[in-house]
Amino acid sequence: MQNKGKYYITTAIAYTSGKPHIGNSYEIVLADAIARYKRRDGYDVHFQTGSDEHGQKIETRAIEAGCASPKEFVDQVSDTIKGLWNLMDTSYDRFIRTTDDDHVKQVQKIFKKFYDQGDIYKGSYKGMYCTECEAFYTESQLVDGKCPECGGPVHPAEEEAYFFKMSKYADRLIEHINTHPEFIQPVARKNEMMNNFLLPGLQDLCVSRTSFKWGIPVDFDDRHVVYVWLDALTNYITGIGYDADGNSSEDYKKWWPADLHLIGKDIIRFHTIYWPIFLMALGEPLPKQVFGHPWLLQGGEKMSKSKGNVIYADDLVSLFGVDPVRYFVLHEMPFDNDGVITWELMVERFNSDLANTLGNLVNRTIAMSNKYLGGVLEDKGVTEDVDADLKAVVTGCYDKVEKKMDELRVADALTEIFTLFKRCNKYIDETEPWVLGKDESKKDRLSTVLYNLVESISIGAALLDPFMPETAEKIRQQLNSSERDFDSLGNFGVYKSGTKVTEAPEMLFARKDLKDVLEKAAEITRKQKEEFERTQKIAAENLAKAGLAPAPVKAEEKKEDASEQAPIDIPAKEEIEYDDFGKMQFQVGEIIACEAVEKSKKLLCSQVKIGSQVKQIVSGIRKYYTPEEMVGKKVMVLVNLKPAKLAGVLSEGMLLCAEDAEGNLALMTPEKSMPSGAEIC
Repeated sequence: MQNKGKYYITTAIAYTSGKPHIGNSYEIVLADAIARYKRRDGYDVHFQTGSDEHGQKIETRAIEAGCASPKEFVDQVSDTIKGLWNLMDTSYDRFIRTTDDDHVKQVQKIFKKFYDQGDIYKGSYKGMYCTECEAFYTESQLVDGKCPECGGPVHPAEEEAYFFKMSKYADRLIEHINTHPEFIQPVARKNEMMNNFLLPGLQDLCVSRTSFKWGIPVDFDDRHVVYVWLDALTNYITGIGYDADGNSSEDYKKWWPADLHLIGKDIIRFHTIYWPIFLMALGEPLPKQVFGHPWLLQGGEKMSKSKGNVIYADDLVSLFGVDPVRYFVLHEMPFDNDGVITWELMVERFNSDLANTLGNLVNRTIAMSNKYLGGVLEDKGVTEDVDADLKAVVTGCYDKVEKKMDELRVADALTEIFTLFKRCNKYIDETEPWVLGKDESKKDRLSTVLYNLVESISIGAALLDPFMPETAEKIRQQLNSSERDFDSLGNFGVYKSGTKVTEAPEMLFARKDLKDVLEKAAEITRKQKEEFERTQKIAAENLAKAGLAPAPVKAEEKKEDASEQAPIDIPAKEEIEYDDFGKMQFQVGEIIACEAVEKSKKLLCSQVKIGSQVKQIVSGIRKYYTPEEMVGKKVMVLVNLKPAKLAGVLSEGMLLCAEDAEGNLALMTPEKSMPSGAEIC
């Protein structure tokens, strides 16, 4: 295999406020698939992940949990995170913790270096602080009085702090982004950072705190601890041996700059504005690319413990297995739109893609090889026209996958691999080995057909390996084949003629019964709700013991019981005829993109897919939904409303909402899964 050079990939380090859900686990699986692919493709890879362990929120969580110290709390949560990453079969090279001694020492050195060279100065900060995001905001940055990032509560805060002169490096960063279009991906994220933050002008950044102690101390001013984001972001260099005094390790010199920072879209600002500016101040190269991946939503909604809609990787694995969960999260996440996970969709994908397309292909190919040829595969060279098309699809698959992976379109790469497997299934139907097996004169043709299938599956398994490593290994064992270098995947006929496949093929994926899975999922959800309520009670008790008021519940986590809401009577409107109603066309739409309307505090502009068309619809629901929450939702749409402009933006329809007595709005969504474009009647 040709050595293609080094490749350094990182994930965001997981915040130790609690157990990561499947949406968080998606990121580590995505990074692992990319890292494994690059290794198989000839790169020398270093893959780093870890846990982010400081901040006021952690200090509070430790009290709520009744831990003796924040360190005791983060030790427990970090072990949980690492356990989940290991469960998902991720091949990281270092799991860094921001409490690691080597990291702590370098953060203190970096802070002092910034101060000594005049990038940091002492002042005081007065603003609105979000404990959940560990960030200050001005009044103008708030959305309806709440945090613009998480939608949670903010409170006034004033304290002495050190500030970083962000504006000193802003022009240089703007130039870099303009001259390196690949730096921020997808492009929509780049436009957001430029238009919303950089071009309007950067404010100096608060980089220390004095109102709590759980952080890395500023060693020359012990009243201060380092701001959690300065602490966390530097892990990407401290973890590979960076030294602020100029004595960086050989590993650092080898691996930096990072080839890819893989992060969630909600923290793109920190990684594409603050982090590059910190590196500029250190005199270090910038990472080559930052990719802000979309979110994985549960049934179209963000996951929340109080809603009971959180899904964890270990629960999914207990029902489906590791590789099926890896396949699902990788396959169901679009490049730049949020993905959706439901138990029903998991079962559908498991049965159709894994059990039918792949599992059945491998099983019946091996079974026919044993039945007709004693398990021995030989290429007898008896070819027909249909063979050429199979070989073209199979040998051309690597180039297609390579192109998709270069663009970080991992879901599309997986689709290409399963197109190969589907072509193999079609080849079986075309050649009918069971018919050939009845005619002794066709035995050489039968041998060639089955050899072609095994060779094709072998190539497909090699490509599948980065995404589903356990499954690929099982296929190799059953075919009695060796691991294939990617260099050889364009050549048909590498599988050694005369090899004998296993006599007892193992079924890779046994079909799942939806009813059974849903019953088990309901039990998992019930236990999670019980555990959430128990821990909330304990947290409140522990906060009270510490003389602290319970932390305010985030807006998205407030419970609502429809049975406790009073019914609403509204004035009756004039009766209409059936013909009047018949003029209105209602359909199910899927929101594929959404953004706030700049000239309005109330409006959101959504791109809604309705069947094969996409309509732009402006709605006055910004107070109740963030743009991120909107994407992926199935909604009810009045399709044939005459287009009109709202705040200067064209609207081509109307989203249907319900309104309570206080004027709060909620989108009307189908009770059951319905396709985009379905008629509402």
